[in-house]
Amino acid sequence: MTAPKTAIVLINLGTPDAPTPGAVRAYLKEFLSDPRVVEAPRWLWFWVLRLLVLPFRPRRVARLYASVWNQDSPIREITEQQTRALGERLGMPVHYAMRYGRPAMRPLLDKLAAEGHDRLVILPLYPQYSGSTTGAVADVIADWMHGRRELPGLTLIRDYWEHPAWVEAMATSIRTFREQHGDADKLVFSFHGIPKEYEDKGDRYGERCRRSAHLIAERLSLADDEWAITFQSRFGPKEWLQPYTDKSLEAWAGQGVRSVQLVCPGFSADCLETLEEIDAENREIFVGAGGERFQYIPALNADQGHIEALTRIVEENLPKPS
Repeated sequence: MTAPKTAIVLINLGTPDAPTPGAVRAYLKEFLSDPRVVEAPRWLWFWVLRLLVLPFRPRRVARLYASVWNQDSPIREITEQQTRALGERLGMPVHYAMRYGRPAMRPLLDKLAAEGHDRLVILPLYPQYSGSTTGAVADVIADWMHGRRELPGLTLIRDYWEHPAWVEAMATSIRTFREQHGDADKLVFSFHGIPKEYEDKGDRYGERCRRSAHLIAERLSLADDEWAITFQSRFGPKEWLQPYTDKSLEAWAGQGVRSVQLVCPGFSADCLETLEEIDAENREIFVGAGGERFQYIPALNADQGHIEALTRIVEENLPKPS
């Protein structure tokens, strides 16, 4: 019996092709058109998106992207680094795609199938599952598989927030940062939020985030009053998961908290949201409210501990030899 020809695929959220209004508009149109991301009546959201969001938001967002852009978008640069490092560690080719933007998922899946891969191991780089993230990746895979005469074997790694190697990588990263920069009055675990109604409908993402933070805090031996959990990046008028990061930072500064260190365990790679919204906007909020020291602890990115954790996660999901 021949061993299956296996392809490993990393998936991250995505990015515009350039920090320009046109590129950002194209990206936002694809991203915000996904009903997994915005659960609203399609006819209503169609007009809101085209009349209120896309004519105005891209110009402002493009300026924010320009403030963090290197040779390419940070999230794409880092995902490429992770892909190369993981391939070297595993000793086999690793591929990557973005759920929104480029490189797109469907062309990559077509290419892998044409090359004869009959087993796909797909790892969305979202440590905590949500229908709006990993669920959206699964939608593309299901749509791609629909109607195909030959289907590959498929392993979709749903999430990995409680994998001991990932918890240890997070704890080590925080510990190393604090050894270099000192501690703070409060360590904040900030996660991307989702509308509260998604949780009410059964999405247990918020629970996974809270349990992630607890596992990392336990590994760091932190007392209950030394850390907190918050949620960032709400959009629109609806209630999102609470407590909100910006409101919490403002309140803590007013209550006499002089220093905070903030980490985002839901992000496998630094991106616009961590580099601009967290490390710039939320820094201004905290300092403007009377805080003295705000430090952002970078995402795991392509750090050795992260690559070792991803290696273990992938290896545990590779097909076993016959």
